[in-house]
Parts: sequence; structure tokens; C-alpha cells
Amino acid sequence: MEITEVRVSLREGDNRKLKAYATITFDNAFVVRNVKVIEGNKGLFVAMPSRKMRESCPKCGFKNAVRSKFCNQCGGSLPLTERRPHVEGERAQQSEHKDIAHPITLECREYIQKKVLESYESENKGSSSQTPPQAESPKQPAPRQEEAPKHEEAPKHEEPPKHEEPTKEDIIEGGDIEL
Repeated sequence: MEITEVRVSLREGDNRKLKAYATITFDNAFVVRNVKVIEGNKGLFVAMPSRKMRESCPKCGFKNAVRSKFCNQCGGSLPLTERRPHVEGERAQQSEHKDIAHPITLECREYIQKKVLESYESENKGSSSQTPPQAESPKQPAPRQEEAPKHEEAPKHEEPPKHEEPTKEDIIEGGDIEL
């Protein structure tokens, strides 16, 4: 399996942990969207697409976010769900989100992360070199091609001609009006 294309969409903001979204194409045949590039405590990493887990309300059946205290539909109290004990090396939010697609082997995860981060770095360098720094002298606006003389008055608008009632000559057989 080969990654044939990686598209990166950078996110604005200096103090955001989410740096970019990526779309990965495998073998020109399969696409995975919403892969996230995130700034963690130990540097950049890739997070696979996931969805927030939901639990049903026992009263109305509405699907609420995991660990909600009250139902968003009926307002009823929801049963408390116990938080799983933290295991060393396990993601803290694992019980709230579930991956939609993810690599099974460590080699595949490392391969995906390497390709996505390479694309992110090249996109990030490309975007920073295209935008000039703000400290440069501001550019003067281009002069307008045709400037109206300031001493002339604005042209007066003529009223459209009023519609006149049709005359007997305008009416032909059958009651139609000739236009």
C-alpha cells in the first residue's frame, strides 16, 4: 500500500493546537479525509479522523455526548458513566472519541505520520514564503484610471416615461393590445 497523494489545509492562528487538516489518498484508489495535524507536548503528531461517542437518554432516547449530566432533548438527568482508569501511554480522551479509520500496525502509523508531516512542513514553508511580512512599507493604492472632475455636478436622472392607456387604435380584434 502506497500513499499517492497528501493534501494539507493549514489552519490560521498561532496559539491553536490544531495546525492543519490533511486528506490522504492510498494507491490512487482510497481517500481518508479529516486527518488532523496537532501540536502536542512532544511536538507535531497526526490524529486519525474520529467521531464523538454518544449515549442514549433512558427517557427519550436522544443521543447525548458521553458523560453529559442532563439530556439535551428532554432535560432529564442521565446516569453517570464511570471514567475508565488512565492507563500509561493511552490517550486521555479515548472513551469520548472513536476513530473512524486508523492504521493497525505501528509501521503503517509511522508511514502515514511521516508522509503527512512532510506535506505539512512543505505547505507551511510555502505559505510563509508567499506572504510578505507586515513590517514592509505599505503599498500605495493604484491610481484610478478615470477620475471624475470634482467640480461637475452628478448627472441628473431622467424619470422613465409614464405608461399611457391604450387607445382604440392599439386595441385589435379579440381584445389584444399591440405592443
